Parts: sequence; structure tokens; C-alpha cells
Amino acid sequence: MALLKIKKIHDRAILPRYAHEGDAGLDLCSVENAALPPGEKKLIPTGISIQIPEGHVGLIWDRSGFAAMHGLHTLAGVVDSGYRGEIKVVLINLGKETMQIQEGMRIAQLLIQPIVSVEVAETDQLDPTKRGEGGFGSTGRH
Repeated sequence: MALLKIKKIHDRAILPRYAHEGDAGLDLCSVENAALPPGEKKLIPTGISIQIPEGHVGLIWDRSGFAAMHGLHTLAGVVDSGYRGEIKVVLINLGKETMQIQEGMRIAQLLIQPIVSVEVAETDQLDPTKRGEGGFGSTGRH
């Protein structure tokens, strides 16, 4: 099991934790109160910085309940292993009502995933596949 080192940089910060054994994501909590009107986005601080293990990446994702009930969505969710600044969550309100973010509220989840680095090579031709260039709903057409 990889070790995730976490440093509190705000006295009221809450350490990320798994809500249930076997969960994929660690809950991230807001360290401040904020109002998020419909259609607007805000950068919400968590009051922590983390040391993601080498060879891994942190991915910040929606909390499914917030997304389904309130239309709250996360943006810009990649945290590289070399980053040591505060973890902040970009939230956008796609719902119809102002969302009140409260200090200590679980606002997103952090998944720690191994990464695969690739070598980039320019080419004039790609190997053919059955799908080819079909995309954006092409598999639903008859």
C-alpha cells in the first residue's frame, strides 16, 4: 500500500479519509464557507497539502450525491506527484439554486492512481481498427 503524506496548512483543515472500507476516493473537505450561485465556479481551499507517491497521480472527482442532487461538478482535477501547494477544488454549480458550501463539508473526492508514462512518436499512419474514426455517438447509429 502506498503512503499518502498530508500536511495541514490551516488549523481547521480536515484530513481526507475514506468514508467506507474499499472506497476508491478519499473525501476532501472545504476549509471555508462559500456561496456558489447557479452557473458560477469557485476555487475552494481544503487547507491541506499532500505528497502523492512517485509514479502516482491524484485525481479530483465529483461526489456523486452532490452531482446528482445539486448539479455540483469539479473541474481541473489533476494533482501531479511533484506538487506541494494547497489542494484546492474548482467547483461549478450546474444546478438551478445557489449552493451553500460550509466549512468542513465534503466537497469532492481524491483518487490516487498509478500512472503510465509513454514515449511520444510522430507518425504519418496509425494502425487501423474496426472502429476507425467513428466517435461522438457513432456506435449508436444503425
